[in-house]
Amino acid sequence: MSADLSPIDKAKFVAARRAADLVEDGMRVGLGTGSTAAWLVRCLGEAVRDDGLKIRGVPTSTRTAALAREVGIEVISLDEARWLDITIDGADEFDTDLNLIKGGGGALLQEKIVATASDRMVVIADAGKEVEALGAFPLPVEVIPFGWQTTRALVEETLVGMDVLGRDITLRMNGDAPFVTDEGNHILDLHLRRIGNPRQLALVLNQLPGVVENGLFLDICDTVVVGHGDGRVEVRDINEGRVEEDRIDFAESENMFRELDD
Repeated sequence: MSADLSPIDKAKFVAARRAADLVEDGMRVGLGTGSTAAWLVRCLGEAVRDDGLKIRGVPTSTRTAALAREVGIEVISLDEARWLDITIDGADEFDTDLNLIKGGGGALLQEKIVATASDRMVVIADAGKEVEALGAFPLPVEVIPFGWQTTRALVEETLVGMDVLGRDITLRMNGDAPFVTDEGNHILDLHLRRIGNPRQLALVLNQLPGVVENGLFLDICDTVVVGHGDGRVEVRDINEGRVEEDRIDFAESENMFRELDD
């Protein structure tokens, strides 16, 4: 099946495979949401089954929880864990300072809570997610359903004074109905094109009534694992200023690919 994977999927897989090596026996692990994080959960499940790895996972969404249980990972709540050794999650964008935009999968609130309750936050991504300036990917903002159109108007008014290139806002939909997060909220996607001052924007957005949280993850990520379609992997640690390079052999992962095909 590895031959059928697109270069982007291969890049996601090798990043997830390399990040799984950072998880040690006995750890409490935050499990992210999205396509790249799903690879990570499967890699950890394989280690639990084949290598006897003993971990407890705190998922950031109901779908991640379901996948984790399916592959044999013990799932606990954040309240049970209280604090995590590591969280591994994907990102929609990251810059050279490892600031992120997250929330494309609709789980930004739980993802941010889990990430900030961890000793270490690791992002896994394909190389195409790296940007010079955040904002090309729409910025998700989670809002409560009550008065969401009023909240949207407040956000629109606020954006006029922000250093951004675009100010279009759309309500995220699920078919003909508004998308609903695990916490029962809606998501406004802000099409900003470029965010000149992410810190100012994050602070101002979270002060607006009706806004629950925004998808700017600033000063949260410690390490990014960047995958490439040819199997190359870069591990960048912002705290230690270190970059490591590695390569993942797809042939060693054929068992997992076959399981996914089944």
